[in-house]
Amino acid sequence: MSNTSDIRRALEAKTLWLSSWMIHHANNIRAKGRIKVGGHQASSASMNAILNALYFDVLRPEDRVAVKPHASPVFHAIQYLLGNQSRQQLQDFRAFGGAQPYPSRTKDHDDVDFSTGSVGMGVAMTAFASMTQDYLAAHGWLDRPKGRMIALVGDAELDEGNIYEALLEGAKYDLRNCWWIIDYNRQSLDGVVTEGLNARFRDIFVACGWEVVELKYGLLMQDAFKKPGGAQLKKWIDGCDNGLYSALTFKGGAAWRARLEADFAGDNEALALVADHDEAALSQLMGNLAGHDAALMAATMKAIDHDRPVCFICYTVKGHGLPLAGHKDNHAGIMTTPQIEGLRDDMGIEAGAEWEPFAGLHIPEKDIQAFLDDVPFNARGRRRYNATVVPTTEVVTPRFKPMTSTQEAFGQILAAIATDAPELAERIVTTSPDVSVSTNLGPWINKTGLFAKSGQADVFRDHAIPSTQKWQRHKAGRHIELGIAENNLFTFLGALGLSHSLFGQRLLPVGTVYDPFICRGLDALNYACYQDTRFMFAATPSGVSLSHEGGAHQSISTPLIGMAQDGLATFEPAYADELEVIMRWGFDYMQRDGANQQAEETWLRDEKGGSLYLRLSTLPQEQLQRDMTATLATEIVSGGYWLRPPTASTTVVLAYCGALAPEAINAAGLLAEDMRDVAVLAVTSADRLNAGWQAAERARQRGDVTALSHVEKLLGAVPRDAGLVSVIDGHPATLSWLGGVFGHRTKSLGVEHFGQAGMIEDMYHLHGLDANAIMHAARALMPGRGARYLAPLAG
Repeated sequence: MSNTSDIRRALEAKTLWLSSWMIHHANNIRAKGRIKVGGHQASSASMNAILNALYFDVLRPEDRVAVKPHASPVFHAIQYLLGNQSRQQLQDFRAFGGAQPYPSRTKDHDDVDFSTGSVGMGVAMTAFASMTQDYLAAHGWLDRPKGRMIALVGDAELDEGNIYEALLEGAKYDLRNCWWIIDYNRQSLDGVVTEGLNARFRDIFVACGWEVVELKYGLLMQDAFKKPGGAQLKKWIDGCDNGLYSALTFKGGAAWRARLEADFAGDNEALALVADHDEAALSQLMGNLAGHDAALMAATMKAIDHDRPVCFICYTVKGHGLPLAGHKDNHAGIMTTPQIEGLRDDMGIEAGAEWEPFAGLHIPEKDIQAFLDDVPFNARGRRRYNATVVPTTEVVTPRFKPMTSTQEAFGQILAAIATDAPELAERIVTTSPDVSVSTNLGPWINKTGLFAKSGQADVFRDHAIPSTQKWQRHKAGRHIELGIAENNLFTFLGALGLSHSLFGQRLLPVGTVYDPFICRGLDALNYACYQDTRFMFAATPSGVSLSHEGGAHQSISTPLIGMAQDGLATFEPAYADELEVIMRWGFDYMQRDGANQQAEETWLRDEKGGSLYLRLSTLPQEQLQRDMTATLATEIVSGGYWLRPPTASTTVVLAYCGALAPEAINAAGLLAEDMRDVAVLAVTSADRLNAGWQAAERARQRGDVTALSHVEKLLGAVPRDAGLVSVIDGHPATLSWLGGVFGHRTKSLGVEHFGQAGMIEDMYHLHGLDANAIMHAARALMPGRGARYLAPLAG
């Protein structure tokens, strides 16, 4: 069999070619439409050797990797050679149905562990995936060796603040089995990275308990340093400005020679060392940074003999091996046709054989295939696991007070699950960014404890100091308290919610967050949903109903965020029994995978499952005394039901959401004095009502004339000349679309401007949400009476 080192070098050349060619093909050969396709040939080349070292040598099947977004072509090329990616996928790179521009768990066909694309998010995800792995191991559920959670990071990517939030959280929880490998090419999209950042990175990581390994000089450089004049060469390299090094790299051997000879004038040893290399060899020597020496990197990484987190700072040249190498504009630069053809010729690839996996490699094909068949990482094939579904049918009996808020009900439901449904409770893990008490997780934590890798004493209890927080810290604890960083919350929920796929063990993560601060973690929330991770989060308190906290803590746009976010079912119940139904359904919904097709009754594709957002309130409501029938429960999870149904004589419908139920009900009672059969529609999920309506309309456009969504069934009973008033403690656009279902005249009430501190009554009057405002809007919709009621409210 051929020498293993020769095979690895051949594969490194092949992945450089394939990654460059698929970008060229997408931009210059395949039909591409009206705008440029793009790609990152230089960024891919920068990490080519690192990816080769990992996938062909270092990784084990249990290891998981978040690939630098702009290096996705190299990843796809490696998976192609390993048999996990098709030629058609490469040919369709950045086209519909083809390999994705950035690695995607849900869109790509090859074995992507973590989606990346919003830079920085995949990096943090690996830290929280490692914490998830530790949680499973501590509970005795991990039935395979612990893997290393590895992020491949661009140096410019380290400007993202969420990375440092995750770094600090990892330090608090004794992070283990996590590697971050930095592609230190010192170039970003717009220019050259600031000098000396390597030392800054090193200091930050060391302070957080990481081992830092700097890989700067390749083996070729190291050999040169041992020769006469080598010490001077090393000193010159260490002192060279990043911009100058990049410029000389781009200009090539002649430029290197001219500069080095000028700087080494009078130093015969250094000049002789330079003279020993022709221009090609000199260019190769100066480009031989450690990040391009796959053998050196593999040996260094395999020598790590502990599970502490490690940061590898790998010096590279952006675009290494390509004509673009070193140029400051190369981030989105693409080789010209003559350049790509020149590269093809240099690699000995025949025209027409560009996609052939072994073309141009002067090693027997059987030897290369035998090597690939023996790669440890690929030994188990695809590593997408599944897990047993946790039953959600156990009866729980939460104790709701006659006057209670949905936030308080949330805490009581979880506490009841902890007592009454042990099998379900065992797999629930809660987390919160330092707001557990104020979001009503306290009763759950009192019953289940805080998670810690080793038991920790409760000093207050040991000193007999009374406290409502009986939060024992132990390995079996089921709550993980985070610092005040919403990005960390949603990233951790994302990692916990992938435990079934990454580790083969089911967890049901539940998080809590202040509703207005969803926006602080929105990138992480979107990133988690894009991965099709599964979790539930309760955002509370919400709206101006949190009156005394003032405008900074009063949310406006969050209902619209919930509606717009793919992969997330959003609910805003008014009553405790509604919330109980939604949560029970939600724990089942989080576990669905599309295997069991369901009838399209609501056009919501519920068989696919997803994550949940519960928008809750601290405003106590008088609870309704009613039986929860199967029909009512179905309507609640479908998005809405008639609290007071319409009749043929109905002239107005009041549609409310969440905390504004009493205002709508009171307004309906007052309107009944002069308006007949006022109907009241309880909207438990504007998101699901709207999604079902949109889906049914698409089905009708495809020819299914029988398609009818839940909201169409509800509003179909309303006379066409009736008016509709919607009201929500959030942006009015959340419900304004209801009038478009059948063309009912509509007035939408809600919050459009920042609030201020005050009593509930003051806030509702200020924003036009109270019963009086609802009455005014309803009467303005009556035929022939609109002009009288269009004047602004007085007082």
